[in-house]
Amino acid sequence: MVKKSAGLLLYRRRAGLWEVLLVHPGGPFWARKDKGAWTIPKGEIEQGEEAFAAARREFEEETGCKPEGEFYALTPVRLKSGKIVQAWAFEGDWDPGMLASMNFIVEWPPHSGKMREYPEADAAQWFDLVEARERIQAGQMGFIEELERMIEDRPVLQG
Repeated sequence: MVKKSAGLLLYRRRAGLWEVLLVHPGGPFWARKDKGAWTIPKGEIEQGEEAFAAARREFEEETGCKPEGEFYALTPVRLKSGKIVQAWAFEGDWDPGMLASMNFIVEWPPHSGKMREYPEADAAQWFDLVEARERIQAGQMGFIEELERMIEDRPVLQG
C-alpha cells in the first residue's frame, strides 16, 4: 500500500516579494542539513482520515498555528520513496518565532536502545520563492512551482 501524506503551503506577500513558510524537520537525521532539507508542514494521513483534514491537523501540530483562509488544492507529488504528498496553498501571515511543534520519539542512535524525543519541526522560516527552491526538499519542488504559476495566473491570488 502506498503511503500518503498531506500538508499546507502558507504564502504571503512582503515588500513586493512572494514568500512561503517552510519548516525544518526535527530529529537527528536532519540536524546538520539545510539546503534541500526544508519542507511544507505535512504528515501522514491517518486511517479513515480525509487528506485535507490531515493537512490542517499536521500544519497545526508542526507549527502551533491554526490554519485559516481560502485553500487552493495543489497537484500531488510522488516522492522517490513512492509516498504521495497532497497539499493545499493558502495566503496568510504567521510569526515563525511562535513555533510550537509537537514532539516524536525515536531510537537514537539506531539499535542503541536509547529513546530520544525531538520536535517534528525544529525551525520555521519565510523564504522568497527563489530561496525556497534552494531550501525545499527536491520532491516537493512542484508545490513551489505550481504556487508561482497560480500567483501569476489567478487574479484572486495577486496581492
